Amino acid sequence: MRSITLADGTSVAALGQGTWHMGERAANRKAEVTALRAGLDLGLTLIDTAEMYAEGGAEEVVGEAIAGRREEVFLVSKVYPHNASRRALPQACERSLKRLGVECLDLYLLHWRGSVPLADTVEAMERMRAAGKIARWGVSNLDVEDLEELGPALADCATNQVLLNLEHRGAEFDLLPFCAARRMPVMAYSPVGQGGDLLRHPALAAVARARGATPAQIALAWTLSRPLARPGVISIPKATTLAHVKENAAARDISLTAEEQAALDAAFPPPRRKRPLAML
Repeated sequence: MRSITLADGTSVAALGQGTWHMGERAANRKAEVTALRAGLDLGLTLIDTAEMYAEGGAEEVVGEAIAGRREEVFLVSKVYPHNASRRALPQACERSLKRLGVECLDLYLLHWRGSVPLADTVEAMERMRAAGKIARWGVSNLDVEDLEELGPALADCATNQVLLNLEHRGAEFDLLPFCAARRMPVMAYSPVGQGGDLLRHPALAAVARARGATPAQIALAWTLSRPLARPGVISIPKATTLAHVKENAAARDISLTAEEQAALDAAFPPPRRKRPLAML
């Protein structure tokens, strides 16, 4: 079982479960809950969600999935930028806790940077931590310059969740090394891309075929093996069927060879210069 150790010594699953687009249709709810529970059974115990996803609908799905199993789960949610002020963040956090049916989040992230000063968001996060509503806080979609702006508070930032996959490698140039130097794990969202274009790429398919794996499994194994990230990358793919959950879980057992890494680098070249941080 691959795991990542956070700065406070907490061990979390390196391969978790994302929930973007869950909770959008009532007809899909049973399947989504079943998939999340199956993931827990397979050791995918980190679940990531956000108040933005289906405007709270995804949090409600997660709440149903983890009912009676809270102690198994490392639970992550995210706050809208416009709710990240000293006054609004505590209220947003309480709404998320209610939808999730829990008393405390294991990790609460600023979803992306908005107009609220980062210092105000950090102050609100620390107040919620002191109140026992969150165990730790972090950020999402922040680049190096944003992280530097946190100043001394950066030492208390548990993670930075960013877009990272074979198609979007810009974070490897400077963001991953920056986080690694501070022993801050990075969380990779959309690790297998969006819309299936990445999974249909001939080079990825060739590596998967030779390995006897699926393209998605190779794409996930790639995110988990980033050499520039220490203590490591936490990858959070979404799955809504039992077969898909099992496929994702099996990616933990794949260690890419140097030849496979080279083939993927040739098809998806690593960045040679600073790029704007990509986000979805």
